Amino acid sequence: MTQITLETDRLILRQPDLSDFEPLCELMADEETARFIGGVQEPALVWRGLCGIVGHWALRGYGFFSVFEKSSGGWVGRVGPWFPHGWPQPEIGWSLNRSTWRKGYATEAAAACMNHAFDTLGWPDVIHLIDADNLPSQGVARKLGSRDLGTDVEVAGFGMIVDVWGQSADEWRVARKSLG
Repeated sequence: MTQITLETDRLILRQPDLSDFEPLCELMADEETARFIGGVQEPALVWRGLCGIVGHWALRGYGFFSVFEKSSGGWVGRVGPWFPHGWPQPEIGWSLNRSTWRKGYATEAAAACMNHAFDTLGWPDVIHLIDADNLPSQGVARKLGSRDLGTDVEVAGFGMIVDVWGQSADEWRVARKSLG
């Protein structure tokens, strides 16, 4: 499989590998960070999750990217296209270390992934599954030009009810112009 890397002004997004295990364990051990993505996980479950992400890449040809800050080389989080079994349709999701919140990294990385999903993968539209109480992620979705589609779904395997946010490829082509 060809390795895919995306680059933004401040970030590098690459396919995940074994070196991402420890920083992903840190992300998933932080109660506030993990609150809306299934809760805190012990390393054994994080390992299974990382293997699932790598497997998603192998089976679908895309998946969450590991995101790195160019200036420091530090691991920021995971962002990307995602369509596991039981999802209503493909999504662009994001989970970033709390230490990197409010720097615009989620919007920047998600925008690069939106471009990839629409321009390379050919998706006609995209969703983001966001908990009704997750105001920061709703803010990221709004900055991307997405809106609450008025639908609630249960996240398969997690038992969580979330709001479905999203937009079409045509809407994105207009919205991305305002992101610069």
